[in-house]
Amino acid sequence: MDQAVRARLARVRCFLLDMDGTFYLGDRLLEGSLAFLSRLQETGRRALFVTNNSSRPAQAYVDKLARMGVRAPFLNVLTSAQAAARYCLRAYAGRRAYVLCSEPVRAELEGLGLLIDNERPDYVLATYDKTVTYEKLTRLCDLVRAGLPFVATHPDLNCPTETGFAPDLGAMLALVEASTGRRPDVTIGKPNAGIVQEALRLTGLAREELAMVGDRLYTDVETGLRFGMLSILVLTGEATLSDVERTGVRPDLIFERLSAMNAYL
Repeated sequence: MDQAVRARLARVRCFLLDMDGTFYLGDRLLEGSLAFLSRLQETGRRALFVTNNSSRPAQAYVDKLARMGVRAPFLNVLTSAQAAARYCLRAYAGRRAYVLCSEPVRAELEGLGLLIDNERPDYVLATYDKTVTYEKLTRLCDLVRAGLPFVATHPDLNCPTETGFAPDLGAMLALVEASTGRRPDVTIGKPNAGIVQEALRLTGLAREELAMVGDRLYTDVETGLRFGMLSILVLTGEATLSDVERTGVRPDLIFERLSAMNAYL
């Protein structure tokens, strides 16, 4: 069995790492996370942090990782908001967006070239906005109900915290659906194609050379299974072994934590 695990990991040149629940939990670095990065460096492998959490710009996550002791060459972050912006720039070139987001995320998206006009938009983009107000939600529902193209950054129902879970964008989307009868036309984040395409572009590698690592079955593991990447579940966040049995979602590999892979690399 050990040899089979080593053989599967031997093909991986870059690990796509989920963050919250996988590398850290809230503001607490998970045990073994830095040791895992050290092992990747020793064996000539790379990592790209890939998060569905679109509540903050990528630089905020880079800064957080640096405070936790992560150093170059591992300070690379891809968020679902960045991937969604790249998608919208292609799909709605020259058109204006209503964006449900925080001000720092708005600045990041505009920096990527997105045209944002919350008064006269051509389409809607919803992110995980921790500054959401009833007024913002009402405006979003009005535009969705009016039939504007509707893009969402990710589907997560809950965001793990040190004390449990906070309602994530997926929960907000359920509210929007209850009010308008519509789901997003396109969702970008894990386990969907948009964020995978952006990760492939950034790494320059083939899918067979990537592994998707995370603590959730319906986002992280499902991404690997759908798109031909090695899928690895770590048991430091949301999913448990009983969830694997209950759901029938079968990761290629399961480890207690990131550093449990070290012996096989």
